[in-house]
Amino acid sequence: MTAPLSLDTKTSALLVMDFQTNIVERLAAPDREGLLARTAGLLDASRKATMRTGYVVVGFRPGYPEVSPRNQSFGAIRESGRFVEGSAGSEIHAAVAPQAQDLVITKHRVSAFTGTDLEMILRASRIETLVLAGIATSGVVLSTVRHAADADYRLVVVADCCADLDAEVHRVLLEKVFPRQVTVTTAAEVAGALGKA
Repeated sequence: MTAPLSLDTKTSALLVMDFQTNIVERLAAPDREGLLARTAGLLDASRKATMRTGYVVVGFRPGYPEVSPRNQSFGAIRESGRFVEGSAGSEIHAAVAPQAQDLVITKHRVSAFTGTDLEMILRASRIETLVLAGIATSGVVLSTVRHAADADYRLVVVADCCADLDAEVHRVLLEKVFPRQVTVTTAAEVAGALGKA
């Protein structure tokens, strides 16, 4: 039997990743509404527990100077004209919008860490545990898990606050791949742990 989840709010941080309007709107409506409601509840629990709460978003300067012509996936974003900082659709979805005290990190690659100051901020705040929610499970969540595990963070992935356009890939990652490196849990379990913290 697995021990109940425990979180030290002083050394833990919640990261809500790529919950931008253009990304959220690609999900099917019933899945989208449930995902947003659960994630909003997770954010509320995190703030009430005074746990560090942050967001990670993808964004680029006009002209996409951060995108190499060799980068296949981000080259497609450049061609689409999406995710220029401040453009319509690049904002964090209103249902899970940040508050003034929340941290927002802009990334130019898949991982929350690559090319950002996230690790420096986490070290400065003495964060040891990351609670992760994100879209897509096979994108930002997977890449961030791999980097953070190699950097020796304790990791918690909130399964019902993650989504992917490929349901089978989502399932395999949550059930078979992630459990080797992270604690896979639910928003309700995290809220319960924060309520006891």
